[in-house]
Amino acid sequence: MTDFFISDLHLHASRSAIAEAFFSFVEKTVLSKDEGDPSQNRLYILGDFFDAWIGDDDDDTFAASVKLKLRGYANTGLQLFFQHGNRDFLIGNDFASATGMTLLQEEHVITVNGDAVLLMHGDSLCVDDVEYMQFRAQVRNTEWQQQILQLPLEQRRVMAQQLRSQSQSMNAMKAEDIMDVNAQEVENALARHELSILIHGHTHRPNVHELKEQQGLRYVLGDWESNGWYIRADEKGLQLLSFTL
Repeated sequence: MTDFFISDLHLHASRSAIAEAFFSFVEKTVLSKDEGDPSQNRLYILGDFFDAWIGDDDDDTFAASVKLKLRGYANTGLQLFFQHGNRDFLIGNDFASATGMTLLQEEHVITVNGDAVLLMHGDSLCVDDVEYMQFRAQVRNTEWQQQILQLPLEQRRVMAQQLRSQSQSMNAMKAEDIMDVNAQEVENALARHELSILIHGHTHRPNVHELKEQQGLRYVLGDWESNGWYIRADEKGLQLLSFTL
């Protein structure tokens, strides 16, 4: 059995080439017979799979095509798991049912080759970005989400575009280190679960970091822009890998 981890693809109709790269990655790598029995493999999507998600009732043709592909992969026996990001936090049970994916909690622990590993999207670790954390508290509020989902689809599309534009504008004025994870918050998250290995995305800074206090490792997935990033995990351990898009 082989586990694969990805995040931050930011799929959108205007980025159809990224979607095609994802489909190719699944079909040629995740489902490759070189990986043994593909039906025993697991694919974990750790958030920001979509550039924006306005609700499971979205009738957008691009979103429908991606859902259809995911259902096809699930039908092969591939186990699919999804963790919410800061762009697709409105993905719900209807999406999961349509695609055959399992929705994960914000902090989820799995076992990889006998080692317990903590999975996160990573945005909750960026506590130095006070402005973002305030925004995050709002959009992750269940009541706020229910109110938004009751709005007409077209109004939600406009809101999503406004939020994307606002985010880009705000981030352009912030120092780089403010938008990265807080080291102590990383240690705190691992300590809550008594673990020493963390995999996350969000920051778009792919790397493998050694942790001092926990004496462990933090694996950071990259975004899919010029390269596709993924982590492959099997009996040999965890590897952070990339390929040119």
